[in-house]
Amino acid sequence: METSLEMTPYAAFLEDRGVIRVSGPEAGAFLQGLVTNDVAALPIGGARFAALLSPQGKILFDFLVLRVPAQDGAAFLLDCAAALAADLAKRLGFYRLRAKVGIADESADHGVIAFWGEAPENAPGGFIYADPRDARLGHRAILPRAKAIAVGEGDAAAYHAHRIALGVPEGGADFAYGDAFPADANMDLLNGLDFEKGCYVGQEVVSRMRHRSSVRKRIVRLSYSGEAPPPGTPVMAGETTLGVLGSSAAGVALAALRLDRLEEAQAEHNKIICSGTVVYSIGLP
Repeated sequence: METSLEMTPYAAFLEDRGVIRVSGPEAGAFLQGLVTNDVAALPIGGARFAALLSPQGKILFDFLVLRVPAQDGAAFLLDCAAALAADLAKRLGFYRLRAKVGIADESADHGVIAFWGEAPENAPGGFIYADPRDARLGHRAILPRAKAIAVGEGDAAAYHAHRIALGVPEGGADFAYGDAFPADANMDLLNGLDFEKGCYVGQEVVSRMRHRSSVRKRIVRLSYSGEAPPPGTPVMAGETTLGVLGSSAAGVALAALRLDRLEEAQAEHNKIICSGTVVYSIGLP
């Protein structure tokens, strides 16, 4: 059905997102052996949340993987952080070896839109897909860049406020790439890990942490009043540092906190402070 994308305040062009294309006869098997989620069984138009980890099990890149039609083999578009798109393409190329796979950074030619609310039925010249992390996030679209900019008239800050209110973290804002394990960034709670799939880079560490129930850190929602402190501000309970603040909007912030320290502070009814701002509720994921 060829219907036009309507311009709506609930459609925002996300300038901070890039697009990588992975295609070719062995594209599916290539990605399947690298990323944290099962992409081999993806139908055309289906999407997964996934990451490429270091051998030590920490997140180097996270992205949404969308399977798209292909004339030869399979094709996937990776909706990733724009600032890391070139590095991601380079890292994938490092793993390619002799695989029959093409890897291209298409960020200059394609853009990403986030829709929350009612999604359009079709995107001529592009692709619409449900956000696989949380149904309440809505949909996304990958379109030719000029069209994405024209259609995505909504304020990207409004989208991020929606994301933060739902407790969905974003790499670079709420956790540091190369420093966080998948569970630290709530990937296990956001459909970003498949514990039944075969091996991938860092899989042994992720599996070991799961079986030992050794998640020490989570990204949680904090409610506060007044102006939010800047990202990176320590979250304190007395003299104890619980973690650091990430992104914030409209009285809600995300923060990466040590769960054991948070539990102790709550048990002792200690006031939780972030640069003088009193936190009056904490929503665990």
